[in-house]
Amino acid sequence: MKRIENVTIVGMGALGILYGDFFVKKIGKDHVTFVADVERVARFEKEGVYCNGEKCSFNMIEGGRQEPADLLIFAVKGTALRESVRLAEKSVAEDTVILSLLNGISSEEILAEFFGEQHLIYTVAQGMDATKIGNRLKFSNMGELRIGVPDADPQKKENLQRVMEFFDRTSLAYTEEEDIKKRMWSKWMLNVGCNQVIMVEEGSYRTIQEEGPGRERAKAAMREVIAVARAEGVHLEEEDLEGYMALADTLDPDGMPSMRQDGLAKRYSEVDLFSGTVLEKAAKHGIDVPVNRELNRRIKEIESAYERR
Repeated sequence: MKRIENVTIVGMGALGILYGDFFVKKIGKDHVTFVADVERVARFEKEGVYCNGEKCSFNMIEGGRQEPADLLIFAVKGTALRESVRLAEKSVAEDTVILSLLNGISSEEILAEFFGEQHLIYTVAQGMDATKIGNRLKFSNMGELRIGVPDADPQKKENLQRVMEFFDRTSLAYTEEEDIKKRMWSKWMLNVGCNQVIMVEEGSYRTIQEEGPGRERAKAAMREVIAVARAEGVHLEEEDLEGYMALADTLDPDGMPSMRQDGLAKRYSEVDLFSGTVLEKAAKHGIDVPVNRELNRRIKEIESAYERR
């Protein structure tokens, strides 16, 4: 079984910086590479990036000039995934393992279209409270990765073992999931409720941590996901909702999810991956989802104002 010795990361947002900085400190700068387009490489060389006040020491190169990676991590926004695949093509060899840290439930399917299902380890990033403003990342809780494969294919199982050995060697917090698809839907449920409510109410994690209308609205949106999940054959329960709300309660009250950070920066968000996907799947099954419909409308309304600036 080939050991993972080098990591390539696509995306220098909050999670890209968080894990990039972690791996540089664990396995050394020479074994960690960021891949980006020409514009982002130039911006990085000029401005750099910072993690908890310290300037990061990263290797960053233009896509197409990199060597194949043992582990390839996608940490871009969902809206940029298909574009970022082009940058990563040279990173994938026969034994490359691919992880996606993206929100939502569809990134693995998209990556499988390009690279093949055999490379993918299904992944959920949860529990981190990373906030990135400009080129500066701040976090107090690194969270963990939940990882697994959706079937018993021998190659996928071997790749999962390779990833777990690497995480053990670097002391990265993770949990192996027997039912990784349920875990992905559970985390997506949290994003659908909490991220969108915080965006609409222009708040922080405190908005959904304190008892009141914000927390109840988030739960209502999450219960609509439970209904859709069951129609899709994924057995989410109320206890899954309560478990993830308990997780959200551990986050920095003054922190905020990436969707709210997008709103502050007047960037278009991943609303189509959240309520947009809920609406699409609910329509397929004839399920009414009024809370997500209204959240989708409000977020699209907020973002439409960007064009008038």
